[in-house]
Amino acid sequence: MTGRRMRRIAGALSCALVLAPGRAPAETPDALDELLNSIAARRHAHAAYTEVQYRGLLDRPHESSGELRFDAPDRLEKRVLEPKPETLVLEHGVLSATRGHHTRTLELAAWPQLAPLLEGLRATLAGDRAALERVFSIRFERSAAHWTLHLAPRDARAAQLLREVTIAGDQAKVANVQILEADGDHSVLTIGRELAP
Repeated sequence: MTGRRMRRIAGALSCALVLAPGRAPAETPDALDELLNSIAARRHAHAAYTEVQYRGLLDRPHESSGELRFDAPDRLEKRVLEPKPETLVLEHGVLSATRGHHTRTLELAAWPQLAPLLEGLRATLAGDRAALERVFSIRFERSAAHWTLHLAPRDARAAQLLREVTIAGDQAKVANVQILEADGDHSVLTIGRELAP
């Protein structure tokens, strides 16, 4: 599997962390802790999404849509419905991608440059700030009801692939996730309606 394909899969799964919004962080000195705690309180989630990917090798942006699902403690799933069906699943340190009758699997231990991004997801979903801070430099901003969480990888190998993940929301709702790769490619994922479990 190529490095570009693995970056795309990792980026696709990173958007799944937005499935765990809880209540909005309170105006306290520990607003980030409260946000992470509210995320960790949500054990299961299922929502529609749309995504636009901007790639230097493409003539125009690539648009897709489908469903995102999170099941605590560590199962993330992205089901692409349009334009071509595909399912991406991260569970117990194994990443799998299924298109048609073909499934590829990857042990994350074999791709250490991707592990920091995916540990960041696990730590965010678990509300584990200490683990998150080991992997990322964190910048948390808020103004009125709007908040933004910026995650930049600390590991030099991870930084060769990923520049920053930005998660933004209003009060308790996560509005979008932007992934900026080191080569300038980026994607914007917008969360839609919640779906039945």
